[in-house]
Parts: sequence; structure tokens; C-alpha cells
Amino acid sequence: MGAALAFAALLMTWIGPVLGQGYGFAAPGGYGLKIYRVDYSLYPFVQAYLRSFDDQMQPLVNLNERNIGLMVKGRPYDAMKRQYGIQSIRQRMEATRTVLVIDASKSMLGKPFDASLRAAVRFIESKRPQDEVAVIALRDSKDGFELVSQFERDGMALARRIADIRADGMKTRLYDGIGAAMQMCAMSAQGSVTSGNYIISCSVVVFSDGRDEGSAVSREELMTRISGLAIPIPIYSLAYSKTDPAYFRNLEALSKNSFGIYYNIGETTERMQRIVEEIQNILQSDYVIVFRSYVPVDGERHNLKLGVEYPSGSGKYVYDDASFEAIQPPPVPELMEQMEKLSQKIPLLPDGNPYFDSPQAAVPGGN
Repeated sequence: MGAALAFAALLMTWIGPVLGQGYGFAAPGGYGLKIYRVDYSLYPFVQAYLRSFDDQMQPLVNLNERNIGLMVKGRPYDAMKRQYGIQSIRQRMEATRTVLVIDASKSMLGKPFDASLRAAVRFIESKRPQDEVAVIALRDSKDGFELVSQFERDGMALARRIADIRADGMKTRLYDGIGAAMQMCAMSAQGSVTSGNYIISCSVVVFSDGRDEGSAVSREELMTRISGLAIPIPIYSLAYSKTDPAYFRNLEALSKNSFGIYYNIGETTERMQRIVEEIQNILQSDYVIVFRSYVPVDGERHNLKLGVEYPSGSGKYVYDDASFEAIQPPPVPELMEQMEKLSQKIPLLPDGNPYFDSPQAAVPGGN
């Protein structure tokens, strides 16, 4: 299928009665996407970060420009004019952040707790050098948890701190600990696009049996907080217990409501290391769409829409919406340097028209 015909089919999907897959949901046999961040600090270049997922919440692989349709203020870009591109963040310098929440109550003592510590270390070993990890241990304190480590890049330092955690807590204030992890993510400094420390996403990984004992925050309050987030903070839950799986559903509910994944480990704790490697793969499989905008600088917010066809040529599309501001960047040398590099990759079109020349042709009966 040619680019024009493919995008015409995509446009029909957008304007027709079919709705998007929604936040963190893919129908059986389908897939979905979520634009979770848009950066326009290098305007007219806009960078839209997205996470893709199939019906098992696994990322779509090998997306390229042929899979992507882009619309700005309702007008479709012509892929043949090469005004946008897609990259996996795996090969880029943007960083991710993750908070590990480890249940350190006495009920976890023994094989389950030892396995969770090994898995936490394996998660750190699987990260990229620029990615940062923080660690919270659920144990007896006035807050219900101990901050074992702030966000840290040094994997060896993190491993040493994790090795010092002891399972000696009498109660598990699970929701307070997860709430604190979410707050750390929400307050996470993004740095700048020139600092080499630009944080694009933050997630929470929980190792617990799901039992909460006396948290100041209820599960319902936590669920409401999760639902109200403008930028998702996925919760990946590893639910394990050598005695009672009755509380696993607490973790399942939090994960499913937060764009994360629930893993029922049960007593098979040897699976943990493979699962944390899978979580790292998800975090590193996001994509960034970079495009040159031709909207004049006006300080206003403008709509963009991204559609994905997967596999390419299948005729199956999903989409998500976002927006950007058309603002002029300050004359900072580092910003100017990056904009010049992007301008070489996406040169300005002489006619200033990145759109399909006859967009009406994509819509039967259009005028």
C-alpha cells in the first residue's frame, strides 16, 4: 500500500466512529499506544514520547516511519516529505527513573525476601548507565518505610545498599510506601535537554505479598491519585508469598489502574529475575517521534495526533492525542547547537508545506 493510500486509511480511522484503544488498554489480539510526554524546548522541533503495547502489555518492536501517521492541527503530514522520524530511546541519551519498593516485613523472611533482593539487583544490572533507580524498604518507622537510596545511577552503590536491607518489620504499610514512591516520581527533576540528565519517564516496581497493615493512605485514595495523574506512573507488581496469596489482588488493582503490569509470582520466586529483565525491556522500548512544526510562533497550544499501523500494511490503526506550544527557545548556545543538528536531519522545506498537498483527497466528499 502506498504512503498516500495508507494515510488515507489512517485518516478514515481517525475521523470515523472507531475510538482509540485508551489509556493502557489493548483489546485481545490488538495493540495500543500512549503519548506520555511532549517536549518543545527546541521549537520548531517537537519530540513526542510514546509507549506502545500489545494485548499482553509488551512493547511493539521495530516501529519505523512507515508505521507512523502524524497530524498537526488536523492536517496530515506527508511522510514522503521527510519532516518527521521515529527512534527507540534504547539508543538515545534520555534517562528513565524507577523506584523499587521492597517489602521488608518479617512475613517475607527467607527464600521470598532473598529472591526479591536478588531480583532488585538484577533490575539494576539491566539498566542503561544514564538510568536512575531509587529504593524504598517497607519497615517499621513513623512513615512506614525507609528510604534506602535516593535516585542513583551507580549500580554498585545501589547493590550495596540493597544488600543491607533486613526483613525485620512487624507491619507492612504498603500503600504509604507506594504513595511515597509515586511522590518521588512526581517530584522527579527532569533536568534539561542539554544537561545529559533529561528524565522522560518514572515507574514503580513493587516486591510484596500485597498485604497492607495500617497505612495512612487507603487503597481507594491511592487509586484516585493514580487515575488523576496527567503523566502515568506505571506500577509493576511482583506478588509473591510463601503463606497467603489472599492480598495479591491489591497489587493487581494498582498495576492495572496505573498502566503497569501485575505478575503473580506465588511461590515460584525463581521467575523474579526474568521478570525484572522484562520490565527493563519495556522501559527501554519507548519511542520518540521528532518532527518539524510549521506552526508560527504564537505562544499558543496546538493539537497533534499520532497514529500507529502495526504491522505495517495491515490496515490496523490506533492513535493518541497530545499538544505542544509554539514558543521561541531562548538563545542558549547548547539549545542552538541541538536545533542546528536537528535542522540538518530535518531540513526546512522551501515551500513551508509539510502536509499532503491535497488533503481533501484523503477524505471522500471532503471540501
